[in-house]
Amino acid sequence: MSDDGGLWLLALGPAGATGLYWALYRYYRNTDKSHAFERETKVDAKPVTGSDAKVDEVIGTRETRIRGDNVKSYRARVQRIRGNTS
Repeated sequence: MSDDGGLWLLALGPAGATGLYWALYRYYRNTDKSHAFERETKVDAKPVTGSDAKVDEVIGTRETRIRGDNVKSYRARVQRIRGNTS
């Protein structure tokens, strides 16, 4: 009996691992199906509009909180979305 019969079994491990890796890579990356945003999407840029009106000035760190923040009033910040219940 020859030892060549078991050699294919040893080669099957790395070949199977390589095949599995490549299949998972192709499945999760889908590079052949991906959308090339930079080439296929047209974005019309428009000039920036706005104003630079100065509203207030805070110098240094004298104020540790932002005036009018609602950090502690959870119910006022987070509201339930009221949708159709049909």
